Amino acid sequence: MTDDRGTQPIPGAPGSAPPSVEEPVQPREPLPPKPDQTGPETVSPTGQPTGADPARNAQSGAYLTTAQGARLYDTDHSLKAGPRGPVLLQDHHLREKITHFDHERIPERVVHARGAAAHGVFRGYGTAAKVSKAAFLAKDVETPVFVRFSTVLGSRGSADTVRDTRGFATKFYTEEGVFDLVGNNMPVFFIQDAIKFPDIIHAGKPHPDREIPQAQSAHDTFWDFVTLHTEATHHTLWNMSDRGIPRSYRMMEGFGVHTFRLVDAEGGTTLVKFHWKPKLGVHSQVWEEAQITGGVDPDFHRRDLADAIEAGAFPQWELGIQTFPDNPEQTFRGIDLLDPTKIVPEEIAPVQPIGLMTLNANPSNFFAETEQVAFHLGNMVPGIDVTNDPLLQGRLFSYVDTQLTRLGGPNFPQLPINRTHAPVNDMLRDGMHQTAVHRGVAPYRPNSLDGGCPFHAGADTRAFIEVPAEVEGRKVREAPESFDDHFSQPRLFWLSMSPVEREHIIGAYTFELGKCYEQAVKERGLKVLARIDGELCRKVAAGLGLPVPEPDGPLADPEPSPALSQVGSVWPVDGRIIGIVAGRDADLDGVRAVRTAVLEAGMVPLVIAPAGGVLDADGEPVTVQRTFATARSVEFDAVLLAGAPGSGADVAGARGTRSGGEPGADPRVLVLLDEAYRHGKAIGSWAGGEPVLAAAGVPGDAPGVVNGGTATGVLEEITRLLGEHRVWDRFPAAS
Repeated sequence: MTDDRGTQPIPGAPGSAPPSVEEPVQPREPLPPKPDQTGPETVSPTGQPTGADPARNAQSGAYLTTAQGARLYDTDHSLKAGPRGPVLLQDHHLREKITHFDHERIPERVVHARGAAAHGVFRGYGTAAKVSKAAFLAKDVETPVFVRFSTVLGSRGSADTVRDTRGFATKFYTEEGVFDLVGNNMPVFFIQDAIKFPDIIHAGKPHPDREIPQAQSAHDTFWDFVTLHTEATHHTLWNMSDRGIPRSYRMMEGFGVHTFRLVDAEGGTTLVKFHWKPKLGVHSQVWEEAQITGGVDPDFHRRDLADAIEAGAFPQWELGIQTFPDNPEQTFRGIDLLDPTKIVPEEIAPVQPIGLMTLNANPSNFFAETEQVAFHLGNMVPGIDVTNDPLLQGRLFSYVDTQLTRLGGPNFPQLPINRTHAPVNDMLRDGMHQTAVHRGVAPYRPNSLDGGCPFHAGADTRAFIEVPAEVEGRKVREAPESFDDHFSQPRLFWLSMSPVEREHIIGAYTFELGKCYEQAVKERGLKVLARIDGELCRKVAAGLGLPVPEPDGPLADPEPSPALSQVGSVWPVDGRIIGIVAGRDADLDGVRAVRTAVLEAGMVPLVIAPAGGVLDADGEPVTVQRTFATARSVEFDAVLLAGAPGSGADVAGARGTRSGGEPGADPRVLVLLDEAYRHGKAIGSWAGGEPVLAAAGVPGDAPGVVNGGTATGVLEEITRLLGEHRVWDRFPAAS
């Protein structure tokens, strides 16, 4: 679908060409992918560029065939002994088709099962050269990337907008091999040691007896674990903040979580933490909005990502690093850098940008790319190494072990989406799904029969050489004393929040603990909150109807970190969705002008009308993208009202969503406006739309409500408001 000028794509077209009403009968080759789609680059299983068009990996030919290429004349009827007879065992096509279907699914990921992904490119700034010799970080080097975003707890069929941690995993196809930066949208984790990972996931997953609740932490087993195991407190607080319900993947930070070690050209080392900073700023949904979204569009985040790329609003993130001296203590300003439940505030260790990532193409096949991509923290390149973070150390083992089960054997790196773009000569042979055709007779070293190949590489030929860090100590199952501080950083996070963000955290804890059945779990949760902040504990206790416990230790007194708050900055509006409500008698000249201005600003206009089709069919048509029946407030970042649109013909009876309101005001429009107002979104009207706003309960003089004047004048003020993400003045902090 395009807009009425036929030039700017409106995202959502399911195919690359419009279909005919009648079933096509003239044979033709498969349609090409949509302009926003691509597949993995065409390299061989051993990393050699083939120069082939990616379409060569797709289906070809105009006719239906078997998997071996034999053409078929029918796929609607099994081979039978007569029209009413039994099916014959010799029907090879039936058996091939059904057998393949029976094996279409592979085991889903235990965690991060629900994901969405995109292709892109990373361009190095060169600013990292002083701390890392990694070639892809050099100035203006462009590296293909594939990024997968995900939720942690839910199954593949769960909703996108649940309260949860999000995975942010990036595969860099560098000239020196694959580098995987496998992180989250939160810089800390629930646990300090990987041996406890099964515990936190078992606690967070649905209860094993009933397999409920799905994709939620609001239940007894989760809160039982995190209130007993208080090292989880910091991450839990992040999860209860607005960070747990992001507006979109495009407006989400990413973090490497762990401390890594970078190596420069002379062998010098620096400790670093990786950060992804979205160009659009960090933005979240409000809780009610997230709940509504989960019902009306459980695919909200994956749709948003794909639509933005299709519309040309390519998401971008800057990769940055915080750097620390690689001292023997591996601490910075008293913060243990090996503790994955701790952050280093950006005010004392600024994030230094080292490159820009742009996602510019959608996958052409979800299963082959998004589902089969295999990440591993051990996929590193010269210039990047690991530290002794005990969570990181365990992850180095776990990821490969997982892929062996999920992807059916040891050759998963040969799947097209996982193939390195660097030459491979690994001496690994055979195994299930081996697609490389190796030559030679000596897959071992040393050898002479294959001319001695492959040879060892040295540092001068860009070999990956582990940092020769000294290791000593007794074999113990212990943690450093510095790992025992579980409350000073949660208090730092709480004190860094704005008043409205604190109210959202209070509401989240009240809801989550309120969903627990066991009173003891709720009481223990309040004891944990008492160690973070008295106000937080008191307000949650009031919501639970429980007494306020005294803290069992002194409260820390950290310096707040303003960088942790999502409120207070101004951000670009690229890719924002503007809903324009218009009826048959609306100011269509104003609608056309607004739509043009929205497109020119890099945003996406969606016209909402009583019915589909076009408005003003006799003049310059205005195409309708949403109807009163299909639109819901959660899809839009701002709503504009072009006059009083009236009611749709389909509003009668059960199809209406709310009765009442002014005569002629469609109840679904009133719901849309009411929700947009409650969720802090900018709202504008012109040409007599004020009575409809009043019928929806939207005060005309409220913050973020723009009335009257010209259509483009209203849009100009709405665009300014969008730069702050939401109209925060509508969320006064409770006393």
